[in-house]
Amino acid sequence: MARLPDSPAARRPGRRSGPGGAAAWTAADVALILVFATLGRRTHEHGITPAGILQTAWPFLSAYAIAATAVRSWRSARSAWPTGVVLWLGTVAGGLLLRALAGASVALSFQLVTLLVLGGLLLLPRLVGRALARRRSRVPVA
Repeated sequence: MARLPDSPAARRPGRRSGPGGAAAWTAADVALILVFATLGRRTHEHGITPAGILQTAWPFLSAYAIAATAVRSWRSARSAWPTGVVLWLGTVAGGLLLRALAGASVALSFQLVTLLVLGGLLLLPRLVGRALARRRSRVPVA
């Protein structure tokens, strides 16, 4: 049975994202990865310059791009599972690997902070969006 674009099944969280929605989610994810890099540089008293932020963020942005391609994130960008989880873990694992290959530190404490902070930044917006969408779908239409 085909789903109509305006049917409740088509509006269910975790379903396919339109091109604009996928681009917005990707832009938000990239911005949040840049926030992660900025916070890390600030916490460790490194310079907060665009070049410095990009130097810290590039391994994670590159890994995010690979993970997004692997999971075809444009198909269900707002979905926490599996899209969000694959983006999160792919960004963390790939970013740490690229960072290590570039000769930067990947101490265990940094790995744990990266896992937790990027988990919150990449998954929390999807979970909140899903909760809000469910709440809206329960509101009776007048």
